[in-house]
Amino acid sequence: MSLIDLSKQVALGVDIGGTNTKFGIVNHRGEVLDKGNLKTDAYDKVEDFIDALYEHVQPLMEKHGAVRHFDGIGVGAPNANYYKGTIELAPNLPWKGVIPFAELMTAKFNLPCKVTNDANAAALGEMLFGAARGMKDFIMITLGTGVGSGIIANGNLIYGHDGFAGELGHTIVKPGGRKHWSTGSEGSLEAYASATGITITAKKMRAEFPESMLNQYPEDEINSKTVYECAMKEDPIAIEVFRYTGQKLGEALANFVMFSSPQAILLFGGVIKAGDFILKPAKLHMERNLLPIFRNKVKLVFSELDEADAAILGASALVWEK
Repeated sequence: MSLIDLSKQVALGVDIGGTNTKFGIVNHRGEVLDKGNLKTDAYDKVEDFIDALYEHVQPLMEKHGAVRHFDGIGVGAPNANYYKGTIELAPNLPWKGVIPFAELMTAKFNLPCKVTNDANAAALGEMLFGAARGMKDFIMITLGTGVGSGIIANGNLIYGHDGFAGELGHTIVKPGGRKHWSTGSEGSLEAYASATGITITAKKMRAEFPESMLNQYPEDEINSKTVYECAMKEDPIAIEVFRYTGQKLGEALANFVMFSSPQAILLFGGVIKAGDFILKPAKLHMERNLLPIFRNKVKLVFSELDEADAAILGASALVWEK
């Protein structure tokens, strides 16, 4: 294919969240040419959702289709099975059971469709368009309301035998530890290193230290953002919240490094706005828990993808996955 032809190839990227769905038209350079959104939870039936998505997207496809060719549709969604093209038993989506999502999308849009979970999509996006360009071995960790992950090894995304590999956020980092609010497991990484986990840690620590600035906020305003604001004002308890979070993250990252020996671990999501408050302890405890043969080899870096467009870019990258 010539460079001229390649420049005309575009994909539709769709990111489905529990509340909102984002979509965009993306070219091979990772430029979002057009985008929009709609409410996910406004549609009790998946068929109604896909109809609404089509109505939103069709004007954009007509606008760009006159001069470009659509290669396909990539979808990032909770509990998405890459092999089967299904969304299965997603707890935060209004459609229950096993949904043949890719099949329904292809029938409506008349384009090939691939699906995977949002963290896997983010890893692909990072490999095509972000900080992992040129890397064949890296791990993407998304730190938001939860903790997601995508594992790239030998240039390929690891899906496992059933399409659900890479749930590093639910690995146990403290046996018998904090009970997860949704899964009920005790001591998972998500229970500590997510924005939700940081909130739980902050509420616990501020109760133990009345002098902390965190006590100036009402209970329902304690979150990772207010912890960051207090840390920036040099509140030692807020700084300790991030240090403890970084420690738990770093200990987990050491296990992940020894599992797949990546070139880098990329961190993405709202939690990384804490910057060095979380990155430095994470790096320290990762290195401290590695075997000597792995030490000082693995870069720990922040994503280069624009947070507002990353989910769309990641989903569109599915279309061009080798």
